[in-house]
Amino acid sequence: MNALDHVGLTVGDLDAMKQWYCASLGLEVELEFALDHVEFRGAMLRSASGYRIELLHRPGSAVGLQAGSPVEAALTRGFGHVALDVPVVDEAYDALLAAGATDRMSPRPSPEPGVRMAYVADPEGNLIELLDRTTAAAS
Repeated sequence: MNALDHVGLTVGDLDAMKQWYCASLGLEVELEFALDHVEFRGAMLRSASGYRIELLHRPGSAVGLQAGSPVEAALTRGFGHVALDVPVVDEAYDALLAAGATDRMSPRPSPEPGVRMAYVADPEGNLIELLDRTTAAAS
C-alpha cells in the first residue's frame, strides 16, 4: 500500500550535516534545492537501499529536542528519532562514534525478541536508533 519515502530533519548547519550524514551513513546527495524568497535550503540524501533523509535549513531556526536518551525523548511529543536497520549494531555504533556521533545508549538487546539496538546522536544532537533484525528475521 503506502511506503515511507523519507524523513525530514531541520539542521543548523546544512553543509556540515550533509557532509556528516553522507560520510557516516554512506548516503549520497540526490537533490539540493533553495527557496530564496524565504531563505530555505535543503538536500535530499539517499541510501543505496533506497531510504532517504531530507536535511532542511532556514536561518533563525531554534534548537529542538536534545534528549540524552530515548527514554527522555519520549517525554516530548512528536518525532523523537530516526531508526536505521544495520547489519551489525556494534560495528555501526562504533563507526558512528568514530565519525563524531555521541553515545546515547550502548548496544544491547532490544525489548523486541531477537533484535539488537543502540542509540547515538548526530553532531547536532538528533537521535539515531540502530537496529539489527538479522537474528530476529532468521528465527
